[in-house]
Amino acid sequence: MTRSVTVVGGGFGGLSTACYLADAGWDVTVVEKNRRLGGRASVLERDGFRFDMGPSWYLMPDVFERFFGYFGSEPTDYYDLTHLDPHYRVFFKGEGDGADRVDLDGDVERTKALFESYEDGAGEAFERYLATSEETYEVGMEHFVYTDRPNFRDYVDWDVIRNARGLGLLGTMDEHVADYFEHPRLRQLVQHTLVFLGGSPSNTPALYNLMSHVDFNLGVHYPDGGIAAVVNALVALGEDLGVTYRTGAPVAAIRGERGEMRAELANGEILRTDAVVSDADYAHTERELLDADDRQYDADYWESRTYAPSAYLLYLGVEGDLDPLAHHTLVLPDGWDEHFDAIFDDPAWPDDPAYYLCAPSETDDAVAPDGHSALFALVPIAPGLDDGDAIRAEYRDLLLDDVGTHTGLDLRERIVVEEDFCVSDFAARYNAAEGSALGFAHTLRQTGPLRPDHRSSALDGLYFTGGYTRPGIGVPMCLISGEHAANAVLEDFSRVDA
Repeated sequence: MTRSVTVVGGGFGGLSTACYLADAGWDVTVVEKNRRLGGRASVLERDGFRFDMGPSWYLMPDVFERFFGYFGSEPTDYYDLTHLDPHYRVFFKGEGDGADRVDLDGDVERTKALFESYEDGAGEAFERYLATSEETYEVGMEHFVYTDRPNFRDYVDWDVIRNARGLGLLGTMDEHVADYFEHPRLRQLVQHTLVFLGGSPSNTPALYNLMSHVDFNLGVHYPDGGIAAVVNALVALGEDLGVTYRTGAPVAAIRGERGEMRAELANGEILRTDAVVSDADYAHTERELLDADDRQYDADYWESRTYAPSAYLLYLGVEGDLDPLAHHTLVLPDGWDEHFDAIFDDPAWPDDPAYYLCAPSETDDAVAPDGHSALFALVPIAPGLDDGDAIRAEYRDLLLDDVGTHTGLDLRERIVVEEDFCVSDFAARYNAAEGSALGFAHTLRQTGPLRPDHRSSALDGLYFTGGYTRPGIGVPMCLISGEHAANAVLEDFSRVDA
């Protein structure tokens, strides 16, 4: 008997789940609310410019190789990769006793010299830090990421205990980094990747020092065509495996039981399948798509969670080039802690923001017309903030002034295309709780078995994938989440079918 499944949501978690289940012989249909597949990895095209609207960093290439390798292919069967040099550029604001502009790449000796220029002994400290990061990555990926551990009891065995020693499961990144570096700018350079995890140095477990191995050792790449090319690759793979995709098909309700699940579309159509996997926002699925008796969590649960930041995004088509920016550029303030406080502790639009500038036209000529450049700016902000027209206009001016002051790039008279995207847009387009750009932050209370499960405990036959679940936030993690969700489905139905 051929089993069937409806996957609700076409983000990376849903596309990954669909591929694994189709490969296992299931009849798979993916239904997506929006007109494009990819979830938050959407695309903005206007007047010859093309922007990745969501994720734009291609990190952890080993995860993509593992994913495609499972199906007998490799990433380069679908898209070409360019290794970025530098990986990214950093501009430091304010006064400091070191360079205000630095380039980071994969050359360890060059990076050691850079660190040493800020602080005596920091070069050797960086080498030790990176070695610890690499060990954490190798152990963490094998035992805590690729291996799904949904319950605390899954951690109580000798293999886990032996490998978990020294991984810093309980301390914070702030505490861990302070053991290696005193200079605030050096701490920023090894902590900035926490933004990809939706956390701050003070609330993210030290386990995530593994991101420095990702950053410095594994490198930063660009897929030709942007992250949209990776979405297209997963869709093409799914089509080869027999997956059916339906876009512009929002789901209004999920009901039923294992073997007789129903995904009820907003147009009244009902898709009847053996199982449903939701890659829609987990909170939205629970609160809006399920009957009260089928929900795992009450309102207090969702209100008590720590959500990852939202973002103010500004997409700009610009005449001329973007010197002195690199493909990826970070602008970091001296008031590093104050920016995170404005996200997690006292929500407000930050007065002196940290932000990210992406200039894909530095690498890819196809994203902008001749003689022009594509640029987007991303400022992490607290979820749930008011983002009306007045504050957006005010912040747009603040941001353009800040870019000019701290990078030397004056954009105002050169902008030919402009669009923004913010908290309410995340909520409207992606049904994102609190308008979060990412979901749940990776705090100690929201890591590993403390993240929502792949299986619904209230509705047998309903499963979840995506950034809310294990292993967590980010495109590579969502690919792995899809594998875990598919395995949960296959395990449950194998017992029924045996």
